[in-house]
Amino acid sequence: MPRPRRSQISLEDTPMYHCCSRVTRRAFLFGDDELTGKNYDHRRDWVESQLLKLAVVFAIDIAAYAVMSNHLHLVLRVDIYEANAWSDREVVEHWHNLFKGTDITQKFAKGEVIESFEVNSLKHSIAQYRSRLSDISWFMRCLNEPIARMANKEDKCTGRFWEGRFKSQALLDDAAVLACMAYVDLNPIRAKMATTPENSNFTSIQRRIKAALNGEQPTSLLPFVGNERNEMPKGLMFNAKDYLQLVDDTGRIIRQDKRGAISQTSQRILDRLNIPQENWLKLSTDFGDLFKGAVGTLQELDAFCEHQEKKRRQGAANCHRWLDSA
Repeated sequence: MPRPRRSQISLEDTPMYHCCSRVTRRAFLFGDDELTGKNYDHRRDWVESQLLKLAVVFAIDIAAYAVMSNHLHLVLRVDIYEANAWSDREVVEHWHNLFKGTDITQKFAKGEVIESFEVNSLKHSIAQYRSRLSDISWFMRCLNEPIARMANKEDKCTGRFWEGRFKSQALLDDAAVLACMAYVDLNPIRAKMATTPENSNFTSIQRRIKAALNGEQPTSLLPFVGNERNEMPKGLMFNAKDYLQLVDDTGRIIRQDKRGAISQTSQRILDRLNIPQENWLKLSTDFGDLFKGAVGTLQELDAFCEHQEKKRRQGAANCHRWLDSA
């Protein structure tokens, strides 16, 4: 039986989550349809465009994404502090980028006078919007529903486009986050949809590589900010260049027609995470099969299960085997 999202999300333990949605009806609704000969790659562009739009509206950052032929992978970071720091007007403006809101919130956004009897309703709406704008379920709803409507209109049909609700798993430490990001970024390589990360269309890794060629990082993605330090900016606690090198090294090893090896730069990252090379290759290629629930060391998993009042530690054996190697 599917578990409610509240049992899979615990911001007390981590702001980082891996989410996945699959399409239904046919095997390929984003790529080439072998039956009709039609190409649906423009739908992958729909997904990517909507995803990047939501990253601006929500207090949720995108660390990695890959829009595949029949499914979508995301690594997201919930920024509850950003949502709480928004003024009431900012909350309403963000919400109105996606929804009409109410007559009262429309008046508030335009700077019109709010009557005394309307104040409680306005406060309730703002509190509700603020909560939703830092909610992964609402983020995925605002991503998946418009795509489903557009695809159904194009196909001249009704019914489900996505295969049930999205799947979500908590990433409890840096090793889990980095392994999951690499797994997502290398999806097209493993699926033989691309030969190199820079040729992997509709992925975060391609966007990061293009920005890196100009010595920059993409503004639409959660940045890498280097090693942890005092008063550090929000971001991933690794060097962007080092991460791109690690993904490139790993991709070369995954491809059977290319010779590859872990470089000294990449090895330093693995040493910092206490992950042996063989464990890293397993994690970055089979992450989705290895873990169905929260991912992290046993210590982190125990804390997560305690906070969620879970009696069973799902995936504990694989967490211990692949992440407790130090």
